[in-house]
Amino acid sequence: MGQVKRKELDYERLVLVYSDELFRYSLWLCRDKSMAEDLVQETCLRAWKSLDKLKENSSSKAWLMTILRNEHARQYARYRPEMVDLDLDLVSLKDTDNDTSSEAFALKMALNELADEYKEPLLLQVICGLSCEEIGRVCNITKGAAMTRLFRAKKKLRDVLQAEEG
Repeated sequence: MGQVKRKELDYERLVLVYSDELFRYSLWLCRDKSMAEDLVQETCLRAWKSLDKLKENSSSKAWLMTILRNEHARQYARYRPEMVDLDLDLVSLKDTDNDTSSEAFALKMALNELADEYKEPLLLQVICGLSCEEIGRVCNITKGAAMTRLFRAKKKLRDVLQAEEG
């Protein structure tokens, strides 16, 4: 098998495995479906060009999320969108069933109360399944800082949800 053919197969495998998670993370970052689609496409293009830089397949998800996050920052530097406050249903980003239960609504509201510095690591863990070390690499923070942010995010969610019950 030729080197180019192997690269194509490796790339196709990456895209097939992680495209849904890339899109969900991109949608959370952009809050705009068409922009999120463009961002994933640009991420895939950059991944193709840099595939030889991926040293371990075990770190491929974090590598792709980092590319996506960096590309989002580049796009934001070039593009100044009109500010519109979209109330995305964060629960439906993971579930296509659109859970309309009161518990799902309470969770959505609690997630919306989290600061982005806590929300992003939590979503990277829950939606993308990244480890603390991978979250640290994606968010440009240490593993310890990722663990702290996850702990605080979960504690804040727990506090908000318990206050709702009481």
